[in-house]
Amino acid sequence: MKNFVEELKWRGMLHDHIPGTEDLLKNGGVSGYIGFDPTADSLGIGNMVQVMTLTHFQRCGNKPIALIGGATGMVGDPSGKSAERNLLDLDRLQHNLECQRKQLEKFLDFEGENAAEIVNNYDWFKEFGFLEFIRDVGKHISINYMMAKDSVKNRLETGMSFTEFSYQLIQGYDFYHLWKQHGCKIQMGGSDQWGNITTGTELIRRLEGGEAYALTTPLIKKADGTKFGKSEGGNVWLDAKRTSPYKFYQFLLNTADADVGNYMRVFSIKGQEEIEALEAEHAQAPHTRLMQRTLAEELTSRVHSSEDLQKAQNASEVLFGKATSEALKSLDGETIRDVFEGVPQAEVSKSELESGIDAVELLAGKTGFLASNGEARRALKENSISVNKAKVNDQFRTSSDDLIAGQYLLLQRGKRNYFLVIAG
Repeated sequence: MKNFVEELKWRGMLHDHIPGTEDLLKNGGVSGYIGFDPTADSLGIGNMVQVMTLTHFQRCGNKPIALIGGATGMVGDPSGKSAERNLLDLDRLQHNLECQRKQLEKFLDFEGENAAEIVNNYDWFKEFGFLEFIRDVGKHISINYMMAKDSVKNRLETGMSFTEFSYQLIQGYDFYHLWKQHGCKIQMGGSDQWGNITTGTELIRRLEGGEAYALTTPLIKKADGTKFGKSEGGNVWLDAKRTSPYKFYQFLLNTADADVGNYMRVFSIKGQEEIEALEAEHAQAPHTRLMQRTLAEELTSRVHSSEDLQKAQNASEVLFGKATSEALKSLDGETIRDVFEGVPQAEVSKSELESGIDAVELLAGKTGFLASNGEARRALKENSISVNKAKVNDQFRTSSDDLIAGQYLLLQRGKRNYFLVIAG
């Protein structure tokens, strides 16, 4: 059985832990949890650090508990925040909870001896009255103790509400509840959560004289110091509706050489020997981007599916001119739009495309892809025109079979000159 702390160490995923944590975890069989913030209806790729922490935790013979914060999501965690955020209503939170639950179920094993569990802290807070809470919980933690936390100190100048100030007490009680009701011995999280987590261990000690443990992982940043998980279009999400599998795949494929070794250790379930062998091979020929391709393939397949991975790879090959007509036609409409975002486009009547438009008219008159009928004829004669990645001549006419996803037609002159026809 692998030792969880040792596993995190070689992966570069260990930031801090309470003394005794290593002994607690050396033989497995421990219940531990991580909390997830339900302020969006999808986890982002940045959340994958904690998803993978639970995954490695379970693979080392422990029981993972994912806490989705229905109650804490209504309060707002001040950790790492420079200003108070808007609070969500119960219906929106419930929707977000269900969406995140489905994503977590892709990574954790919910059957067997160490079956994973998902809990919602709203279940034990919804009947907990305010007076009861401040009497039975609040009296055990001093104001001085709470003020010393970085999440509070960092906001003293700009100010914070009592709501956010009380957040660490609520998270602390979560740990106490899971310790008492679920036998949960350790809480894990990002390094910015250390203050909230240790409030929980302190509450367990003061309320019951019990022992509990804390472990944090480093916040993942790029080699240049910028935040991981952002693309030009904003956050990279695990939900295909927010970030398509193609864009997700491309985000990982474009990882810098300086970062890819770190990301592979954090996000892959491959073992140390396999990753080190990949690194050695990559170092011999970095231009092949072996590490980036391996990381993108593994994560896209796990977050989405092997079918989505194949579509993303087909789409990527389109850009480099290697895709076949069949591979192009396998793509869905959303992927087509993602791949050819920014490419010149024109809308043409769908009925006309289905009934048949000849090659010259399609290239010039209907789309303006080429400047004139004469230029279209010359290009066709030169054999430099492709429709859906297949070479065509002046005898070509469109039909309904040519429409990709029932809506798109890809024109191409040479290797890199693309034009997208949209059936309207």
